[in-house]
Amino acid sequence: MAGLRELYQETILDHNKHPRNFGRLDGASHHAHGHNPLCGDRVDVYLQVEDDRVVDVAFEGDGCAISTASASIMTDVLKGRSLDEVHALFARFHELVTTDAELPEELGKLAVLAGVREFPTRVKCATLPWHTLEAALRNEADATTE
Repeated sequence: MAGLRELYQETILDHNKHPRNFGRLDGASHHAHGHNPLCGDRVDVYLQVEDDRVVDVAFEGDGCAISTASASIMTDVLKGRSLDEVHALFARFHELVTTDAELPEELGKLAVLAGVREFPTRVKCATLPWHTLEAALRNEADATTE
């Protein structure tokens, strides 16, 4: 358990300090803005979708380490996936951070965020980028968690 906690902390800190795919994605086919009014986290998710596949994805935002790391890891794992895979991955990730379900192997590096479920107030931080992603894919401009 201590090893998982260390990996969690290392990975979160790394993705927070050096977020992957950070910045506006010019020519994005989908975009949404997410906001968590409880803590102030804000994120914009940009996607380039072609033939029902995520060709590129990026994010911008200002939030806590959990929110930033979640967005960074999310963008890493979504590139090249079909929209069906993206929706399924969202469902599995949401289950991972909100229940005591076993850790699904297919989550890969997202598994480090499983520790968030031990801190219920931080679950919204971890899921904000994902809810924003889903809003973007539904062509909704905003995703606000409450």
